[in-house]
Amino acid sequence: MEQRIDTQKVTPVDAAGADPASVPGLTPPRQAPETEEKALSLEKTESTEPAEELDTEPEPEPAEDVADAPSADAAGPDFTASDRRGSITADATGVRLQLDDQEAEFHWDEIGAVEVGTSRRRLTVTVHTPDSRWYPNDVEAPNKARAQEWADELDKVLDAYFED
Repeated sequence: MEQRIDTQKVTPVDAAGADPASVPGLTPPRQAPETEEKALSLEKTESTEPAEELDTEPEPEPAEDVADAPSADAAGPDFTASDRRGSITADATGVRLQLDDQEAEFHWDEIGAVEVGTSRRRLTVTVHTPDSRWYPNDVEAPNKARAQEWADELDKVLDAYFED
């Protein structure tokens, strides 16, 4: 049986989601035609007026207090595990995850939790942030025993720097 679609009965929808060029959250909403004309006329009048030149110098950035910020040279445990594609590093500054050409760095104050697990020859580390996001990464060890050694070493670093 063939169904016939009658295009005469289709009515256009005048809703916010009907504009195919509008993506909520990514593009600003389109203005009504009279609002566009007002914006263009306002823009023309503003651009013909001379702009005031402000004699301001950029403010210097505040110096970091070396005593408060942990340095990369700080004495303490650190951890690095890597394979042919990526690496996992944890030290006094935080946790860095790398996979191919992508890298994510988390300072200790940005981390809500760190999950560590092993399966066969893999060490899996998942960094959880306070805003309910998680970033997993895993590296392949040469053998199962080495993956467990990496997990134990990482636990020592997490115990030293991460506050529960």
